[in-house]
Amino acid sequence: MYRCTATSIEGFVQQLAVAYVTHGYWFYVTGWIPEDKDPRKTDEKLVRQYGLNVSKWTRCRRKKAGLASVQYLRYERFFVLVATHGQHALFVNEPYFQDLRENPLEFAGYSIGCRRGWDGNHHASVRLSRGRWQTLRNSFAWLALRPDVEDVAAAFRTIPAAPYAPVRRQLLQLLGQVNRRRKAANLEMVPVSALRLRRSPVAPFREHESALAT
Repeated sequence: MYRCTATSIEGFVQQLAVAYVTHGYWFYVTGWIPEDKDPRKTDEKLVRQYGLNVSKWTRCRRKKAGLASVQYLRYERFFVLVATHGQHALFVNEPYFQDLRENPLEFAGYSIGCRRGWDGNHHASVRLSRGRWQTLRNSFAWLALRPDVEDVAAAFRTIPAAPYAPVRRQLLQLLGQVNRRRKAANLEMVPVSALRLRRSPVAPFREHESALAT
């Protein structure tokens, strides 16, 4: 049974980054399902076309044989197909695939990529996209000098961003920029406690969702 329909933006990002990118699914293609089409029909077609409904043991055997593994994930009408190294029909049918290590996937204000860490290995990287980051900076440049510190703290608390490590660094940088402006204006500092710095895992799929069978 193959589960592929994320029920939230945060669930989609978590499944893609933690379950797939972390395990070597670095090559991807994305798409949008037209309004006049049933998304489940597209799910069934792609799962069947690329033989995705297989066990982890089958994936292991394919890897040893030099074949790629592919996963499919959708949120509402946006979907992504991700693949590991190796041979697969996906690379023939979708020749314009991209590499997350070079071109992060942008989705719902997030930039999801893969970067080499201090240990020399590649790790999933989730940060705020450039556009969303600039929007936040512009918004908080205006909010920074609100006299009531609680108004600014409340704005930080309502930022809808899952605090992956790169996101935490961005939020702390934003807080620093705000507090520098407030200090220059002799205003009370916004406490770090206003930031959401701990991420709680979410269930990417509905608990009782019926999975796809082929």
